[in-house]
Amino acid sequence: MIDLYTAPTPNGWKASVMLEETGLPYEVHAIDLMKGQQRAPDYLKINPNGRIPAIVDREEGNFAVFESGAILIYLAEKTGKLMPADAKGRSTVIQWLMFQMGGVGPMMGQANVFYRYLPEKIDLAIKRYQGEVARLFGVLDARLADHQYLAGDYSIADIANWCWARTAAWSGVDTDPFPNMKRWIAEIAERPAAQAGIKVPYDMSALLSSAGSSKEEKTDAFVKQARTLVNTGDAKE
Repeated sequence: MIDLYTAPTPNGWKASVMLEETGLPYEVHAIDLMKGQQRAPDYLKINPNGRIPAIVDREEGNFAVFESGAILIYLAEKTGKLMPADAKGRSTVIQWLMFQMGGVGPMMGQANVFYRYLPEKIDLAIKRYQGEVARLFGVLDARLADHQYLAGDYSIADIANWCWARTAAWSGVDTDPFPNMKRWIAEIAERPAAQAGIKVPYDMSALLSSAGSSKEEKTDAFVKQARTLVNTGDAKE
């Protein structure tokens, strides 16, 4: 049994989508970022960085893993799924995983901060980070022009990048210039495990896409939680 400590963010969804894909039994422990539960002493014993997600593998002597990319690798190696066994294939997957960890996630997180969350709108910063997100999307789009998935077969590289790329509208970035990426986003969205994973620890989709809600209304519904993410750093990952 895996204990999953998470909140409804792209980094959190990476872990829950992966758990759904592998079929491993897991128990969800929702971390209330608004209440600062990610800074509680008991949680810091699991994740010393005080962010989400984190897992504890009960079968391995309550072995704890933090950092979303490390969780993906651990679960892939534990199950033998969604990671090639050969050195070159494994390296290719990890390269695209690091692309998300070092590029897509941080840049989209910063775009979210300046476009959505800060009360003061700094146009230069918004354009800077949205522009960098668009550049990174261009890299994904070029790769996906002649690849169904990022690194051969569907893998943890796709899970990591998809959980962020699917939220492009929240960062204020148009995906229309990236048809190959849009195809890939839509294809993964049809996977039952992906559909289930993004509803963990609870489903935010109704609020994010509710009919008749303006962008401002949707933003207001999450602004308190979002500002907490800014303060804790999770939004910047």
